[in-house]
Amino acid sequence: MPKNKDIKCVLIIGSGPIIIGQACEFDYSGTQSLRSLKEEGIKTILINSNPATIMTDPAMADHVYLKPLTTKSIVEILKAHPEIDAVLPTMGGQTALNLAIEADEKGIWNDFNVRLIGVDIDAINICEDREQFKQLMGRIGIPVAPAKTVTSYLQGKEVAQEFGYPLVIRASFTLGGGGAGFVHRAEDFDEMLTYGLETSPIHEVLIDKALLGWKEYEVELLRDKNDNVVIICTVENMDPMGIHTGDSITVAPAMTLSDKTFQRMRDMAIKMMRNIGDFAGGCNVQFAVSPDEKEDIYAIEINPRVSRSSALASKATGYPIAKIATKLALGYHLDELENQITKSTSALFEPSLDYVIVKIPRWNFDKFEGADRTLGLQMKSVGEVMGIGRSFQEALHKATQSLEIKRNGLGADGKGYTDYDQIIDKLTNPSWDRVFVIYDAIQMGIPLSRIHEITKIDMWFLKQYEELHALETEISTYDINTLPKELLLEAKQKGFADRQIAHMLDCWESEVYKKREELGVKRVYKLVDTCAAEFKAETPYYYSTFEEEIRTRDGEITIANESKVSDKKKIVVLGSGPNRIGQGIEFDYSCVHGVLAAAECGYETVMINCNPETVSTDFDTADKLYFEPVFWEHIYDIIRHENPDGVIVQLGGQTALKLAEKLDRYGIKIMGTSFEALDLAEDRGSFSTLLQKNDIPYPEFGTAETAEEALALADELNFPILVRPSYVLGGQGMKIVINKDELEEHVVDLLRKIPNNKLLLDHYLDGAIEAEADAICDGEDVYIIGIMEHIEPCGIHSGDSNALLPPFNLGDLVMQQIKDHTRKIALALNTVGLINIQFAIKDDKVYIIEANPRASRTVPFIAKAYKEPYVNYATKVMLGEKKIKDFKFNPQLEGYAIKQPVFSFNKFQKVNKQLGPEMKSTGESILFIDSLKDDEFYDLYSRRKMYLSK
Repeated sequence: MPKNKDIKCVLIIGSGPIIIGQACEFDYSGTQSLRSLKEEGIKTILINSNPATIMTDPAMADHVYLKPLTTKSIVEILKAHPEIDAVLPTMGGQTALNLAIEADEKGIWNDFNVRLIGVDIDAINICEDREQFKQLMGRIGIPVAPAKTVTSYLQGKEVAQEFGYPLVIRASFTLGGGGAGFVHRAEDFDEMLTYGLETSPIHEVLIDKALLGWKEYEVELLRDKNDNVVIICTVENMDPMGIHTGDSITVAPAMTLSDKTFQRMRDMAIKMMRNIGDFAGGCNVQFAVSPDEKEDIYAIEINPRVSRSSALASKATGYPIAKIATKLALGYHLDELENQITKSTSALFEPSLDYVIVKIPRWNFDKFEGADRTLGLQMKSVGEVMGIGRSFQEALHKATQSLEIKRNGLGADGKGYTDYDQIIDKLTNPSWDRVFVIYDAIQMGIPLSRIHEITKIDMWFLKQYEELHALETEISTYDINTLPKELLLEAKQKGFADRQIAHMLDCWESEVYKKREELGVKRVYKLVDTCAAEFKAETPYYYSTFEEEIRTRDGEITIANESKVSDKKKIVVLGSGPNRIGQGIEFDYSCVHGVLAAAECGYETVMINCNPETVSTDFDTADKLYFEPVFWEHIYDIIRHENPDGVIVQLGGQTALKLAEKLDRYGIKIMGTSFEALDLAEDRGSFSTLLQKNDIPYPEFGTAETAEEALALADELNFPILVRPSYVLGGQGMKIVINKDELEEHVVDLLRKIPNNKLLLDHYLDGAIEAEADAICDGEDVYIIGIMEHIEPCGIHSGDSNALLPPFNLGDLVMQQIKDHTRKIALALNTVGLINIQFAIKDDKVYIIEANPRASRTVPFIAKAYKEPYVNYATKVMLGEKKIKDFKFNPQLEGYAIKQPVFSFNKFQKVNKQLGPEMKSTGESILFIDSLKDDEFYDLYSRRKMYLSK
């Protein structure tokens, strides 16, 4: 059956600002969905309040509404667009589903004669309402853990008495495991139950018997109107039940399931999907499997929408789940759609993998002072990375190298734990770094049986770790000159980085690289092709590995490399790696626009990134995608293989910027602003000297490299003093101190965490107004794309401030100073491309806080507010294709746009929620107001007083 011809116009609901539990995977799925609808000639209307996404680009939908996700906004849109036939709510996560239910309950869809596609309300209710779900599973014969739903404190106490401890409490209708937790002892029960009942929007919780130590699996499925079901991917959690799947290390394909159990699980998943409702689209099912020979299977939950896991499954298999799910929602059958990768087979097939993927979450606990860092049922990670390799060990190593936490992989970097009690504690109480601690435990000689007993991680995974450690021990008996080729090749095949091998051999990383070159141990690139090379793939999506040399029939020695290099002019764009606080989706937005702009200039585009949630790692964003760690060794090998004309670093946030020095040292061309200029802006001391030379005011400052120097400086500067390290992102380590004791304590702590750093101490301008400007500079002219004024005073990180575009109460004199300083600094830094400058304004004098000659988190916001593609323009300037004078700038904004930060403090009950110079927000939304008399602005502005000390 072809598509439903009655559907001419579809409303898509986005997921709003990024919060813990709902990140940029919905930008990726929403973007794919919009493109899928466009291919069908269907008109698209989008509502989403997140300005930092590709999805909300004007070109993505026919009409984009950057409005709050409320039923009031939905009604406004439906009145303005009577042509809307259907709404697709499955691409915007839990937020979109909840909004669709609310609109349904209020009768809005009926009033406007709009039908729901991709899911039905019954399916959502069955899956979200724990009691309904349990009853349905009972009817269709699928086992679930013993559980009861309660809506009052008294009922909860009775259930606890009946089941005994440990128990799990889960709040109904929440996201990312909100309101969920374990209760091991009766004395903790009251607090957890009350919290769960309060967190649930319908004040209902499910109490179930804890399946501690059981193995956890996820199955991703698609189903069409004809009841065809395909299983796209089966994912195994390395961490057992008890850790939220978003906080678990996950592996695909499943590694430790017997075939018999795997088939039973498939059948159960298909049965569940067919019984939750009559709809066509995507689904995610979670199971628990007993860790004994019986391998009992319990269903945990089912989500009738694309999820974070389906983004991972898409990237793991190359199968574009969101794109196909959208076509199915329109009425297509799977056998009528083509496989997007091979272009020669149909979508009614199950991908087969000839590689392994490992996903590791990325946490940001350092931003949440006082947070409970133990992992459990409530998700706490802010992003994730994925590694692809020929073996579990290689993929695991690549994933750990992608995390950007100053680790080079597992072990062999001198940074492991060596205290027995600390290791046992970290194994017992799952922590963000347990993936490394397992290696430390093996290194210490703790037996695998003991590690398994504590962690309940399957013995197969632990044995993989043991093999890695045995290899490290063997390599350590050699030196760089005596290391045999086969051992070096084995280490590389198992994912050890050159830096780790250098650590084992006690030599330089460059010596290991040279040895690899001499011995012919070189990286080769393989295709992600969905079909284990059974059919030819048309899509250039690659990962690297190491292989043995093979001798061909005619005696030639070769290694099969599937990445063929063209002779076109090329540009490499370095991605921004995992999402974290201070570096989120806005940098992925910039990278994608950089890729598209370079393609418009006739370049072949090459993207390098390791974040499975993003549009930049979609298989058809760049001409070639390398799903690899944004880690020097991997990047250097790709650059040597592709031989590009240059590399763009200023769009990928601090991740890409940190690699600029190495690129410069190795003679690789950086497009746009040079490394010297980037470095000058990052080095707090040198930058202040540049301001001095150009007669630009800045707060009194000094630099220090020891606590002693800092204390001596304090006498000259006067308190309060703002302490800032160099080369950091999101205000990491920044603090305002008000006396010498605080100063000494903070400086000692900082230098312990970031050794050899140059600290900048400046006199903090108490009560000053903060503003920032973004500009494009071509080396001769400067065009200011936007000036924003912060509502909170100076001292609250710009990412955590509510900010207005354009400014609302800066006089002409102040505005002129901002414009003059911006132009002067951009030119003095020899900027070619984007620059962001932050200012403090006191007594009508404008001081410079800092300048960053790169894309900033505000660029997408300004681009959306003014309806101008600024990253596209800036990229063309970086490439030398255009000058400022070649563009016809035409910003359009009536009234004001407010950037509103969004926090995820609800995930951390006891965290210090106070705002300061270190950033804590996880995302942002955009709000348009007509005038300053608007109530929302008035509320925000009146709150400013609480931050002002005078």
